[in-house]
Amino acid sequence: MAQHTFLEDMKEPLVPVIPMSHTAHIRSHRKPRRSATSSIALRAGVAGGVLSMAAAGASASANAAEPVTQTIELPTLTADMSAQVAQSAAATQQAAANYELRAERDAAAAKAAAEAKKDLAAAKKKAEAKKEAAEAARKAAAERANRSTERATLSASASASTSTSTSAPASGSVATVIAFLKAQVGDAYVMGATGPNAWDCSSLVQAAYKQVGVDLPRVSQDQSMSGTDVPLSSIQVGDILYWGGKGSAYHVGVYIGNGQYLDAANPSKGVVIQDLSGYPASGAVRVL
Repeated sequence: MAQHTFLEDMKEPLVPVIPMSHTAHIRSHRKPRRSATSSIALRAGVAGGVLSMAAAGASASANAAEPVTQTIELPTLTADMSAQVAQSAAATQQAAANYELRAERDAAAAKAAAEAKKDLAAAKKKAEAKKEAAEAARKAAAERANRSTERATLSASASASTSTSTSAPASGSVATVIAFLKAQVGDAYVMGATGPNAWDCSSLVQAAYKQVGVDLPRVSQDQSMSGTDVPLSSIQVGDILYWGGKGSAYHVGVYIGNGQYLDAANPSKGVVIQDLSGYPASGAVRVL
């Protein structure tokens, strides 16, 4: 026989009785808790977002896995477009050709200008050299003319003052010899020459003394044997100096005073005045 309890016989549901706190009637200062409905809605939103992202990722993966079968067709060039492209290419090529031609012309013009400047400088230099040469020739001609005049004057004076005796020339003949010699300074030295613009050492001495009527031998060896021997310490203006042994001298000149002598020295110097200290003579003779 089944047993029934008191609760099973009750027809109405029982309401649970919850004991109340003795402080339940006092108002709480705590913040009210979020309602269960709000929490449930928030959790549902977050869950939905996560599910949406998962679904989107799955869809993207599926799409990525699928091969792309769509192709893109390039537009077909029309006849007008082809003509425009060809025209543009032709214009570009023509511009390049024009630029190259202009560059070549500029280079040619610069080269021509440089050559013209160079030619002008050369012509100017040549003209200056020609002018200098003409001036030098004019001066040389003037000097030759002056020497010729001096020689003519000296010859006339020597002829007027020379006696018939060659051993006793007239007074002042030494000055005539020296003047003639100085008039030849600057003439050339040429072996074997006898004037009037080129001399060797003995021909110059011979010509100088001939101005006063003294005839000397032609060569230096014989001239060193002429006249009277004079010590070098006692030489006077007009004495003949010689270098080398007496009778075998290889060079002659004339003493002009102040420690200097005049001679036709050599091809590089010509007729010059030099210091006797720089080239001491071997001996001297006096013919005047």
